[in-house]
Amino acid sequence: MKIGLDLVKVGDCYLPGLTLAPPNRSLGKYGLLRLRYLKEHRPIVWAELAMGGRLCAHLLEIEDTAQDLLDSTMPGMAKKTGVAEALQAHALCAGQGRWGKVQ
Repeated sequence: MKIGLDLVKVGDCYLPGLTLAPPNRSLGKYGLLRLRYLKEHRPIVWAELAMGGRLCAHLLEIEDTAQDLLDSTMPGMAKKTGVAEALQAHALCAGQGRWGKVQ
């Protein structure tokens, strides 16, 4: 009976020969945080995504969504606290203290 998986013999056991396709771009902070969360707190979801070949796409989607949310939220927060754009870009000491409180 063939179930569609290639099995690899390791010692006395046969294990599924699973490989992950490399993502077309690297994961950022939020994709890696999601990966860590899935591995530690939702191992069944992580395994299903990994075995189904959907893990990389899921992590990239989380990364994009989080980055879009951050990009839309931070300018309003910076304006509300009075941090100037020039100070954000150059991370000068005078504005860095207030910018740190925003994040």
